Amino acid sequence: MIPNRSSESTSEFTPSMEALVSQVAQGDEAAFAHLYDHLAPRVFGLVRHLLRDEAQSEEVTQEIFVEAWQHAARFDPQRASAATWLLTIAHRRAVDRIRASQASRQRDLKVGIQEFQESYDDVEDSAILHDESERMTDAMKQLSDPQRQAIQLAYFGGLTYVEVADRLQLPLGTVKTRIRDGMKKLRDLMGVA
Repeated sequence: MIPNRSSESTSEFTPSMEALVSQVAQGDEAAFAHLYDHLAPRVFGLVRHLLRDEAQSEEVTQEIFVEAWQHAARFDPQRASAATWLLTIAHRRAVDRIRASQASRQRDLKVGIQEFQESYDDVEDSAILHDESERMTDAMKQLSDPQRQAIQLAYFGGLTYVEVADRLQLPLGTVKTRIRDGMKKLRDLMGVA
């Protein structure tokens, strides 16, 4: 239970966030409300920064606090502060939402491509597409290994620039430069203006 004003003192006692999580683990709704009031702005800010969509950010923030309510007993104050624990949950949830969104777009793209290919029975146009695919494969071979690797991860692997940088263990700026330069070279090789 969150302590109220002591009858002997006029100052209000505010429990630590760790104590609040401990009380939440015991089902204390008032402690949960207090924890929410103190940490929701930070959690929402992190989620909003990652998702960049206010409605989704609000939804994910709600999911994060539901998870905190359900799993407060798992919190270990020896491993992290309550704020760090909750922000870690927030980061994980936001990244999960990003990945789910990307997977959904990729499924939609695959379905669209399949529908297009199924309706596409003109032999001449199929030959042109095949020729373009071979030209792209040959052009990709002419890129430097670092450029080709970064482009394959970003465009064919569906990774964000940040994920490519993490995967390759390179600075984000280096990855962006490799992709930009590689795409410019591909455009030149393919004769695209």
